[in-house]
Amino acid sequence: MQGAAKKVVKVAILGFGTVGSSVARILLDGPAAGELELTHVYNRNVERKRASWVRDTVRWTDSVDEVLASDADVVVELVGGLDPAGDWVRRALAAGKSVVTANKKLIAAHGIELHALARSKDARLSFGAAVAGGIPVIPGLQQGLAGERILRIEGILNGTCNYILSGMEAGADYSTMLGEAQARGYAEADPTEDVGGFDARAKLVILSRLALRADVPVEAVRCRAITRLTSVDFDYARELGCTVRQVSRAELAPDGSVIAMVGPMLVPLRSPLAWSRGTENMVLVGGAFGGDVVFSGHGAGGHPTAVAVVSDLLAIAHGAGAVDLPSHKAHVSSDLHLRHAVRFVVKDRPGIVAGIASALAREAINIDALLQKPGHSKAAMPFVITVEPCASSSLRRALAEVEQMDCLLEPPLEMEILEQ
Repeated sequence: MQGAAKKVVKVAILGFGTVGSSVARILLDGPAAGELELTHVYNRNVERKRASWVRDTVRWTDSVDEVLASDADVVVELVGGLDPAGDWVRRALAAGKSVVTANKKLIAAHGIELHALARSKDARLSFGAAVAGGIPVIPGLQQGLAGERILRIEGILNGTCNYILSGMEAGADYSTMLGEAQARGYAEADPTEDVGGFDARAKLVILSRLALRADVPVEAVRCRAITRLTSVDFDYARELGCTVRQVSRAELAPDGSVIAMVGPMLVPLRSPLAWSRGTENMVLVGGAFGGDVVFSGHGAGGHPTAVAVVSDLLAIAHGAGAVDLPSHKAHVSSDLHLRHAVRFVVKDRPGIVAGIASALAREAINIDALLQKPGHSKAAMPFVITVEPCASSSLRRALAEVEQMDCLLEPPLEMEILEQ
């Protein structure tokens, strides 16, 4: 005897931009077409978004209330931001509808609360597209590595910054690469979220919750921008056998706290992180039992992100659930105990290195090497000092003293040297 026909899951999309339209195409024409049915599309000024290739059975609307009152089983939230998206997600979950979202800000800030609400209503909250787009990092952590005790997670979580920095590595300057990123749609007109590290920070908070089981407040994670990097920083990085990448890193300390930060770091050329180019994302997970696992691929863009969204929808349709392990509130510091490189730009005069060395010595920091490439004017001379492993906070105190020296033309630029 044949079993009962499988129920087709009805899906409503909130937001019909690049990702939303890609999700719709996969729902209509992809492998999920027989299991997932697109019923509603919401967007502001919806008539300008109406697409002729979408079937006539789909209801287009600019009323969120209409979507939330509909018979849709799952709401896909692709509007982004905390408000009003957060209110819409809460209302959908409260109504017993499952939610799939790519909203990293919302999940980083309110994911635990929203997950509890979903559980109380026997609904699902899935966010596999919130980090690294189409790379299955989140399902990999929730299921494939659920049995691992993860000690460290680090990676390249922002494709815009990776595009800019890999272009600078090839010889372009920052402003040129930023302009290219904006022209290609990789960066917004105001790129602060990307280049300031805030986008990557939200993603790191989500990964810390899943991988380290640590509930980390978003604002507690220190961010440093890539905006001060110049070609000379890549020149000196090569001298050290490294390149520069925006790295997001979190690791468990022995006392259960989390050491986390986002910013430009020197990455050894032999590290997988140095191989990532363009808008590629990469995540390295360090486990106590299974060792290192690497996730890599094109994380950004409409189609890769849409694949992650539809994969979440299919998991819901098939009743698949992630392993739900609890997280704990964790104290956060940015004191990565690593080697550092510090770039100075000075008006040359005798005694500069001695003054810097004295400030470092007062924090018990030892100089490892000094690099000074020829050909620069003594009126604005860049050079780099590397120091032996030390706490980032100790180095910042020493550099605050160095900044009082009248020979400095700009504040020192410090970067951790990421160990293999």
